Amino acid sequence: MPKISVNRNAFKLVKKLCDNPDDYGVTVETAETGTYLIDAGIESTGGFLAGKIITEICLGGLGEVTLSSMRIGRTVLPSILVFTDHPAIATLGSQLAGWRVKAAKYAAVGSGPARALALKPKPVFRKIAYKDESDVAVLVLETSKKPGKETVMNIAETCGVNPENLYLVLAPTASVAGFTQISGRTAETGIHKLTELGFNPQLITHAWGCAPILPVHPDAVEAMGRSNDAILYGGVAYYVVNYDDDEKLNDLAEKSVSQSSEQYGRPFAEIFEEADRDFYKIDPGIFAPAVVTINNARTGRTFTAGEINTDVLLKSIQVEKEN
Repeated sequence: MPKISVNRNAFKLVKKLCDNPDDYGVTVETAETGTYLIDAGIESTGGFLAGKIITEICLGGLGEVTLSSMRIGRTVLPSILVFTDHPAIATLGSQLAGWRVKAAKYAAVGSGPARALALKPKPVFRKIAYKDESDVAVLVLETSKKPGKETVMNIAETCGVNPENLYLVLAPTASVAGFTQISGRTAETGIHKLTELGFNPQLITHAWGCAPILPVHPDAVEAMGRSNDAILYGGVAYYVVNYDDDEKLNDLAEKSVSQSSEQYGRPFAEIFEEADRDFYKIDPGIFAPAVVTINNARTGRTFTAGEINTDVLLKSIQVEKEN
């Protein structure tokens, strides 16, 4: 059986962006190094379609993505639904925002298939027993600034590819494309939380997740807060696992939702400000879906925990509490 390559799979999707930039509201330019820079919201308009295909790219081409709607009280918002039959590789091995890209004065969060070449971070790839082999690399950067030559060369070297075979997709948080692809991380967020709780991600055979796409905000902190709130208070994840301990699964479900955190119950922007804008002062347990459902295919039993928190979501987007 041919080995799955998340970079080669994602490259097919990146070509769609490069061949049809006007359709997706993106701009494509070639850097001095020959690297392709695909702007999905810094200077270009980007949008829902760009966010949808960026989500598929982040999943290494191993997931399907649908845009729909979700009712939060009386407010109807756009939503994104993601599912994959290769959850460990698609989410932890690709989609996870696990690469802190730093060079000179540039910093960005990297996610997507190039991580499986650079092995960022290594402990995650040891847990899923996966490493990609590809002469092309695709990385999605959550950033509002285009990377310079030093950054680009460092990424290419770390991935072991020629810079002209490196494709960087740039999506600012405070953009429609950015909000869309972040909300598309609900299933991944839950799998990462389960893994942190000690569950073997290779035992998850299928994954599904959906979340609202909240209204964008021009302020960086508010935008970051809303993009997190979409998952923490509105994200719903469903997993099929093959496991021999139902009692343990029930306990994991209860601990895998954002509600299990003591900091739960307020918009994330407030939590962030209270922590002096220091992520290390925030309980990592808060980074989880609002609702998690786990189906054990071995026994047929299903476990659900958490709830969608309408009040916090409406407060996050500055809609008065509805009667």
